[in-house]
Amino acid sequence: MNTTLGVLSYTQLAPYLARNVERMEESIAEDDLAERSLDEDLLRDLHAGICMDLTPEMAGRWRRVDVRVSDHQAPSFPQVPILMRDYCQDLQARFSVLTGPSDDQIPELLAFAEGRLLSIYPFEDFNGRTTRVLIAELLRRLELPAMDPTPEPGDETRAYLAALKEADRASWQPLIQVWLWRFAKENLPGPH
Repeated sequence: MNTTLGVLSYTQLAPYLARNVERMEESIAEDDLAERSLDEDLLRDLHAGICMDLTPEMAGRWRRVDVRVSDHQAPSFPQVPILMRDYCQDLQARFSVLTGPSDDQIPELLAFAEGRLLSIYPFEDFNGRTTRVLIAELLRRLELPAMDPTPEPGDETRAYLAALKEADRASWQPLIQVWLWRFAKENLPGPH
């Protein structure tokens, strides 16, 4: 991949991206985004925070190419701005009705936030990292502890990938179950 550091493989680029994700998560933990709306500008800024110093030509910009991720054909790139506007409006509406950190609708909100964003795949690259940072911000806004949503290799990863396939069809229940499992595994307060 062409970067500001030269042509790098994903393996070579990964430590730089991880550093940027860590910085974004630290900023979130310090409530730096607390006053921001859950809108398209926030998502573009999250993406830019992850990769602006590495891939400025794509940072914070909706993708301008069609993509296929595994066996999922993401929506055509001209649809992305409209889909992202609708996604953010839906996310805001879902968030606005929650009553607190133990609301039993939280797993559904998080499943929607994660699954729908990954299904749209709005950026040319680094969508998973952007989703991770968005989830960190949502957990903070929900007054829940930070958590690492990365599945363990093996059965956990297979279950997660199957849940994402269902989310591509707007079937949230398998991903809701993943979120319930994440809460239980981390021994986090909140809905179980």
